[in-house]
Amino acid sequence: MNIVVAQSGGPTCAINASLVGVFKQALQTPSIDAVFGSINGIEGIINDDLVDLKRVIRTNGDMELLRQTPSTVLGSCRYKLPDINENGATELYEKIMDCLNKHRIEAFFYIGGNDSMDTVEKLSRYGNEIGSSIRFVGIPKTIDNDLPVTDHTPGFGSAAKYVCTTVQEIIRDSSVYSIDSVTIIEIMGRHAGWLAASSCALRANGEIAPHLIYLPESDFSVERFLEDVRCERAKHKAVIIAVSEGIDPGDINFRSGAEDTFGHKYLSGIGKTLEGIVRENIGCKVRSIELNVMQRCSSHICSKTDIDEAERIGSEAVKAALDGRSGVTLVFRRISDKPYVVTIECCDTSLLANKEKFFPRSWICDSGNQVTDKAIDYFLPLIQGEVNIAMKNGMPLHFMMGAQVK
Repeated sequence: MNIVVAQSGGPTCAINASLVGVFKQALQTPSIDAVFGSINGIEGIINDDLVDLKRVIRTNGDMELLRQTPSTVLGSCRYKLPDINENGATELYEKIMDCLNKHRIEAFFYIGGNDSMDTVEKLSRYGNEIGSSIRFVGIPKTIDNDLPVTDHTPGFGSAAKYVCTTVQEIIRDSSVYSIDSVTIIEIMGRHAGWLAASSCALRANGEIAPHLIYLPESDFSVERFLEDVRCERAKHKAVIIAVSEGIDPGDINFRSGAEDTFGHKYLSGIGKTLEGIVRENIGCKVRSIELNVMQRCSSHICSKTDIDEAERIGSEAVKAALDGRSGVTLVFRRISDKPYVVTIECCDTSLLANKEKFFPRSWICDSGNQVTDKAIDYFLPLIQGEVNIAMKNGMPLHFMMGAQVK
């Protein structure tokens, strides 16, 4: 039995840990022979661009280094498969199946988010239609934490830990001057505000900032925003604001309008836009900070809980395939917050593909500019623990395909 694993979508701190989970479980399973990696997600299957991972990951040291290396070691893609019944689709699906059959692949594992689960679901349906025995299994990943069904997604805990740490450092930086100031921190989150909301966890350590948190799930108006800022300035010398990149400021148009292959608009600039609005209407010292891609791959501050769970769910995916499961995605189900306990289960991939899970409205304050303490109970377990990061010359050491640093 041969298997293949691929990675897709945006990079995270934990996606390679899930790859290690798949690989390690395969090594422990006598019935599994070759473990292939597909270069650049599903594109590697389409182009027959596979690597033998046993030739790449050669030692336990390699596995441990890869486990703590951010981003996608196999590369990624944002490739949308056509619907099975679209004109010309059959040729593409046949090409994919030809590659899998050529390498005697019996199980395909795709590590990714909402759009990647679309690929798993379509391949599973096509396999069923043609009577293929190949199993297609999804492994969740996204810093946005917006996959439905699962309690949370691998990659999110580390991103949330980075957000909290960075916001806390910004709080310290902004407090040193006598002049009043407003600092707006733009945090990733297209339609779901989980990551910006996670900054509330700082309250568990006695911080009162961010003083304002704005999410896509709550209505936003510029007039109310300015009133909120004025109110907080009356109480605090340095006002800190966390804002999701996806909030809608109404008639103010600052987006480029460009979209990716799945129809998602490229988002950036709300922080700078709000900075200009505060400067023009309030006139105080104001700056905006866009965390941008740093929040995705800052493995030096990753969550041990996140990395451990990412590896574990990759391992469970292999077990599910060995049990004959296909068209499923592994998900976390939280049993309790204190003590923190989760189980891993299978669910139908169609329940996740192209769907989003939003931050609960009940966890947003009535004012729409802050979140409740209930959110803190949810976030805290996900950011616990530190990984003993391998270092060289004072810098983190990363696993690199074909050119491992020794």
